[in-house]
Amino acid sequence: MADESTILSVGIDIGTSTTQVVFGRLTFKNSAGYFSVPHVAISDKKVIYKSDIYRTPLIDRIRIDGEKIRHIVAAEFDKAGFTPADTQTGAVIITGESARKENSEIVLQNLSDFAGEFVVSTAGPDLEAIIAGKGSGARQYSIEHQCRVINLDIGGGTTNAVCFDCGEVIGKGCLDIGGHLIQFDSNGTVTYVSDSADKIGASEGIFLKAGDSADYTLIYRIASQMAGLLYEWIGQKESRLIQTITTPGSSEFNIKSSGCRLCFSGGVADGIYHPSKKNWMSYGDMGILLGEAIRESRLFSDYQVIEAKETIRATVVGAGSYTTSVSGSTISYNRDVFPLKNIPVLKLDEEEQELCFKGDGRKLKEKLRWMQEQSDSNQLILAMKGKNNPSYAQILNLARCLTEVLDETLDKHQPMIIVLEHDMAKALGQMMQRMVPEHSRDIICIDSIQVDQNDFVDMGKPLVDGLVIPVVVKTLIFG
Repeated sequence: MADESTILSVGIDIGTSTTQVVFGRLTFKNSAGYFSVPHVAISDKKVIYKSDIYRTPLIDRIRIDGEKIRHIVAAEFDKAGFTPADTQTGAVIITGESARKENSEIVLQNLSDFAGEFVVSTAGPDLEAIIAGKGSGARQYSIEHQCRVINLDIGGGTTNAVCFDCGEVIGKGCLDIGGHLIQFDSNGTVTYVSDSADKIGASEGIFLKAGDSADYTLIYRIASQMAGLLYEWIGQKESRLIQTITTPGSSEFNIKSSGCRLCFSGGVADGIYHPSKKNWMSYGDMGILLGEAIRESRLFSDYQVIEAKETIRATVVGAGSYTTSVSGSTISYNRDVFPLKNIPVLKLDEEEQELCFKGDGRKLKEKLRWMQEQSDSNQLILAMKGKNNPSYAQILNLARCLTEVLDETLDKHQPMIIVLEHDMAKALGQMMQRMVPEHSRDIICIDSIQVDQNDFVDMGKPLVDGLVIPVVVKTLIFG
């Protein structure tokens, strides 16, 4: 058995303003002794190539130019010296105002042959917040300093917030505040004002519209109001205006920020940490002014601000290095049917799980029927916490209950997939396999993975001599 193995990961971030590609090397190591239960974990994550930063090519204000995106990605694969066959995991993250269903489909179509076996395409604002917070270094800082850190990832169209408490995600959310929401041309004429920028300006008595002159004072006032709204938002101050600019699909950010440290990432963050010496109109948008306004706001005076390890590259670094987790080593599968992609999660609560441990599958059957009515997928993952040190009788009851209900409910060609938090998947999976005719149905049980209802999961090819399975959990898929 090999004690260590590595895989190549690719991250592709297609945002409202910019597109980037990174390649990373993930190292998996078995830290257990020869006579111990294997314990495999990701021991090292290293970015080995960062692309140039490109303006996201658009056909119009909404639709991504998929063919140009393809050319960018192909060129960066060549520059990095890799082929699609070299990559085993990674993510395509479509973020901000670009995160529309039609754009996801365009990207999938144009990048299908770059995806390797296990590259994800996803676009949820909550997931984007978490990935950016990991890529910026905010999560690692919270672990090393045993504290709470809020990462504000400020891009072209949105600001994604995530709060880490000693590495654990305890809050996330998103507002339509970004550096691309007011745009102007080289002649100083306003060409675009977003709905959220219009609402924020109106609250200050400013009614800016396309065709007006790009006035520094007026746009800076709007930027200052945006900074003030971010301060109110993370400080839990009630505001009707904040409600109107909350990004659809995001969670409610309901964490008390007192005592938290702040970290900034995204395209605007460079201007926050290091004031730009360029003319404020250089990029054709309000990004430089928004960075200046945040730096002068109470976000800086009232909080301890920490330096980000990555700013504009935070999301793509997170996508390339931090989207993948690894299952526990006590797992079970009867055949290698991987990779599996975009499988919806049905999670049992404590009461429903307890009934299954007692062998009562009535609640489970009801919930499965409901899930099948609600979802257009003919696959599903059944998730539960499991138990620490369950008895033989409890595992036997659970195996019998799950096997009978899933075999009756699922399409005959679909696998039974169980995801648990506690380490008991191997024993459960082996019992379930003995309860169905040999090879009549695939049974996959993995543990040490936490998922929630409405998540989607990808599972990659088994690694380290088949001991572990790489897993990507996606909070919201295709916005």
